[in-house]
Amino acid sequence: MEISTLTMYHCLAFVWYFFVIYSITCLRTEEQPSEVFLYGGQWKYLTVLNLVLQAVFYGVSFLADVLRLIKKLRCAKCIISSRDLLFSVLAFPVSTFVSISFWTLYTYNRELVYPKSLDGIIPLWLNHAMHIAILPVALLEILATPHRYPAKKKGLILLGCAAFLYISWVLWIYFVTGEWIYPLFASFSPAGLGAFFIGNLAIIVCFYNFGEFLNRMIWGDSIVILDYKQKGK
Repeated sequence: MEISTLTMYHCLAFVWYFFVIYSITCLRTEEQPSEVFLYGGQWKYLTVLNLVLQAVFYGVSFLADVLRLIKKLRCAKCIISSRDLLFSVLAFPVSTFVSISFWTLYTYNRELVYPKSLDGIIPLWLNHAMHIAILPVALLEILATPHRYPAKKKGLILLGCAAFLYISWVLWIYFVTGEWIYPLFASFSPAGLGAFFIGNLAIIVCFYNFGEFLNRMIWGDSIVILDYKQKGK
């Protein structure tokens, strides 16, 4: 993809995610069910945190594109390295996990993840923006430009650290409020919940490997960060 086209795409993706996040913050709080928006507000849900993550990623990507356009190549190289690490370790696996796990559980029993009481608060388009659109956009990113993945050990350690932080946040909220952020968690014993977390970590690791596979399949093994000798690409 031409650098000018890529710049426009990343700009539009950033604006889109910013708009979705803004729309979530504008939900009328007086109509929010107390059992859903307790301690931590919307910021305890992986879906919302993922939207913030995507906005940050596309903002960084847009900055890298702009630096390439204005020939600030040394700065661009540093930003592109950060962009690739962010995409490979978090942006792709998390968005894929959020979309697939949400709709799997929603199909099985929506009350476990998205109670019917939310239908009167969150518009249908916003639900789809949070849980469907994120996946094709992530896949389009792989098609649009190559990404250099870190060493496998480094990537999985960083992904594991991110998962640990989120699980710690979930457990802290339960400790403070006595309520699980997802009704599904209440159906597990402590051992069962631990197994559930480990199982989901294994799934998200699979999505990490899947993203790496797609990236290699599309762009080949000799992926470069940037060809500084090409003009306008």
